[in-house]
Amino acid sequence: MLKEYKTVSEIYGPLMLVEGIEQAKYGHIVDIELGDGAIRHGQILQVENDKVLVQVFEGTEGVNVKDSTVRFLGKPMELSVSKDMLGRVFSGTGIPKDGGPAILPKKKLNINGNPINPYARDYPNEFIQTGISTIDGLNPLVRGQKLPLFSGSGLPHDEITAQLCRQATVRGKGEQFAVVFAAMGITFEAAQFFINDLTNTGAIERAALFINLANDPAIERIATPRVALTCAEYLAFEEDMHVLVVLNDMTNYCEALREISAARKEVPGRRGYPGYLYTDLATIYERAGRVKGKKGSITMVPVLTMPEDDKTHPVPDLTGYITEGQIILGRSLHRKAVAPPVDVLPSLSRLKDKGIGVGKTREDHADLYNQLYAAYARGKEAQELATILGEAALSAEDRKFMTFANQFERRYISQGYYENRTVEQTLDLGWELLSMFENVELKRIDVKLIEKYMPRFRKSAAGQTASVES
Repeated sequence: MLKEYKTVSEIYGPLMLVEGIEQAKYGHIVDIELGDGAIRHGQILQVENDKVLVQVFEGTEGVNVKDSTVRFLGKPMELSVSKDMLGRVFSGTGIPKDGGPAILPKKKLNINGNPINPYARDYPNEFIQTGISTIDGLNPLVRGQKLPLFSGSGLPHDEITAQLCRQATVRGKGEQFAVVFAAMGITFEAAQFFINDLTNTGAIERAALFINLANDPAIERIATPRVALTCAEYLAFEEDMHVLVVLNDMTNYCEALREISAARKEVPGRRGYPGYLYTDLATIYERAGRVKGKKGSITMVPVLTMPEDDKTHPVPDLTGYITEGQIILGRSLHRKAVAPPVDVLPSLSRLKDKGIGVGKTREDHADLYNQLYAAYARGKEAQELATILGEAALSAEDRKFMTFANQFERRYISQGYYENRTVEQTLDLGWELLSMFENVELKRIDVKLIEKYMPRFRKSAAGQTASVES
């Protein structure tokens, strides 16, 4: 039996205080009927004796304290889930917003879910191909991994995110793959860009989009990643699919958390964020992974913009502690028109060794990315020396590495947002770029691999040189 109360005593910001309540529970949802008959929705945020603090999803503007009726539904917020969610666009709380019919649910699941029990976790060790060389070749993404994308204001994280959603796939026959995309606090133009991009390329058929716009209530933003992960958990662990979850933008999520914390008059932590920011982020990130005995998996790519490109800001800082690496976009590369502008040297995938090698990608993968890293790092040092001393002061060897670094940025890192490279194409391009060095200079690659793979690229380079000279 639903219990109704007309005992709203106070409203401040998006919060409503209701008194004289019996048996209310944290996290349960409520309906709020206004004086004109309109219905708004809320969630219990705090219970203290007979007082209940409710966060109102649609905001409290225009709510009259005396005329409002609060109806306690006695259950947590739930999402109706089904495989039919693929190909659809939803609001941040899971309501269809593409003009299509409501979802006929196979189940209704509590959106708060639970982080995966560490004992039940299976180790991530299978490669996901993204079609992006800087990820596949140098920082491979592995099924069940959490690999955030660190960006900055004005950098093209939307474009690379859309590219990931379009191109990502798992290798192997009979594997089902899906993308769950959650947008938090993005503009209408950005939301339309994602919808149009995935629709025009056909990728939306295997994707479910949850969109919370910048002008939507901040309270809804707190629910959006949890709603998206509930959908992903159903697809992965009930329908045996491999699911890539993209959360864009986690900084907006944390801003909403800070706003609500301030409204609750909580003691602020670092930079005004609540002291439980780390715990809250962990409840989201730790829902990704693989579970023993289950065929499906959830791989997560949280996207976050670093204020003032500051990696020590609380949001990227705490995200780095919970996740397994980071892909960093570089402003200097963006200025050079390198697309996508992935800054290779500070980027890292901590699980990259687990998802590559014979039977997964290719036997030369590990040695090749080590050599490419080393050569590129040496080339960047040479570029810095040339800036200070002038190119004439460099040795012939330094000039060669500098040439390699320029070629590497122009051909390997920069591939545009619509070129989908297989991992074999990425590895072959690495060998082709390294063919400018003598075998003895390739100190990070096993001699047997050099003898097996390098000759055809040397012949190709020699043939191109001969045709140019003729």
